[in-house]
Amino acid sequence: MSNCSQNKMTKNSANLRVRLPALIFALEVMIIVLYAVFVTYDDHTNALLQTNMTKPMENAVYQDYPFFADIQMMIFIGFGCLLSFFQRYGFGGMVFNFLTATFAIQWAILIQGFFHFYYDGKIHLGVINLINAEFACAVVLISFGAVLGKTSPVQLLVSLFEILFEVPVFGVAEWIVVKYLKINDAGGSILIHVFACYFGLGVTFILYRPSLNDGHSKECTSYQSDMLSVLGTLFLWVFWPSFNCALTLRGDDQHRAILHTFIGLSASTLTAFALSAMLNKNGKLSMADVQNVTLAGGVTVGASVDMMITPAAAYALGMLGCTACMLGYKYLSPFLARRLRVQDQCGIHNLHGLTGLISTVAAICGILWASEETYGPSLYETFSYRAPQKGDPQLAELQELIPGLKAGLGRTAKEQALYQLAALGSTIALAAVGGMLTGLLLKLPYLASPSDEFCFDDELFFNVPADYNQAPVAQDLGCTETQDKHVLGNERNQHCIPQLHWFDRIIDILYPFCVFVNKCSLAC
Repeated sequence: MSNCSQNKMTKNSANLRVRLPALIFALEVMIIVLYAVFVTYDDHTNALLQTNMTKPMENAVYQDYPFFADIQMMIFIGFGCLLSFFQRYGFGGMVFNFLTATFAIQWAILIQGFFHFYYDGKIHLGVINLINAEFACAVVLISFGAVLGKTSPVQLLVSLFEILFEVPVFGVAEWIVVKYLKINDAGGSILIHVFACYFGLGVTFILYRPSLNDGHSKECTSYQSDMLSVLGTLFLWVFWPSFNCALTLRGDDQHRAILHTFIGLSASTLTAFALSAMLNKNGKLSMADVQNVTLAGGVTVGASVDMMITPAAAYALGMLGCTACMLGYKYLSPFLARRLRVQDQCGIHNLHGLTGLISTVAAICGILWASEETYGPSLYETFSYRAPQKGDPQLAELQELIPGLKAGLGRTAKEQALYQLAALGSTIALAAVGGMLTGLLLKLPYLASPSDEFCFDDELFFNVPADYNQAPVAQDLGCTETQDKHVLGNERNQHCIPQLHWFDRIIDILYPFCVFVNKCSLAC
């Protein structure tokens, strides 16, 4: 390493030494004050409201905690492992995911609390708040994929995602869609995946780095990093049904959501293997296709996951989403980078944007085709905004069949479909504008942004082990051929296969933890 590069790295580390601790401690003080002033327990958590008539097993924790635990696995292990695919940026992918997710959940509890759980002057906190906050956290982590390896932890905390824009803007978008537009989006394909995608693309559009269009010497993977990344894929794949059904109506709606998600994921997985072999010039499978495209079905069925769309339709959506995702990173991602200045580092537009758009169309079709012949009276539970308005004689008749049915807005199927389109347009607009404004803030000089030379490099921010510098980079190997690699849809080079042993140690650590979590879920 040259003296000039060493000096740049030392200066950047010194900046981080002051700015990151100061920022984190300031944030923690802010969180303590805001929690002390505004946050209290909800009815299921408050001991004052528990009496001899209260049945402990009816407490909401026994319904909500298994979903919370599953989504925790997705957020911290699934995303963390998946984003550690770069040979020299494994620490950054996993640890910055940990840092960002932890604060995003704390911050989202407040932001979403003011919009949805605020009454009597307080935010009422329960496990359901944590589940909603984890959905907001998923938005942050998806957007993080667009700028992976090109930002500092100070940028991630201050400007990029949480404090100023993404969680608050997401809270506003969620409030508009849920409170006023009132759409069907049980799996979050519109609110979570589409919003996160176009927010991240807005950021990376402003942070365009022309020198990275032709690749970077450290933008490569290794045998071990690809294995760790596909482990993250498996965690996401296994727990995705919980993600899609956590907030659906209990009973048959939730049952359908689990079935459709599994069927969609299964279809996209098989299709991914077929397309990977067919589209690669050498006819071999790409690990990056396995890491990425196999997950497309989970997004594609999201908006219609609780509807009576039929298992065959769920399977077709999985195949369609997988195909769109695969073609997107093969042809669309390079076009966006070179022609539209959108360097989508992890190809979030392919896995979350294109599939989210397909899911929106599928939900609209499901709404237009829904009828009492298919659903019976429960039509007005699944599509609650189509239920008759208060005072309508039909409402009283339906309430005799379904006790507890609430008055709706009396919308027709066509009106509800138009509201779905309005929600999609407003979500994309808010996300894109918010992302571009955030990108402008990221250009401020005192946020310790890495230079092009130190992108995708752990050594800039971490004390790295002795074998870190023993791993050769692509330019050192003198490679003349490149092999397309994609994680979440991005191209990258598969040149570097150093002999590292940390992967085995990580597996040894994770295995007993996973067994313990599984036992806890079964006990609940």
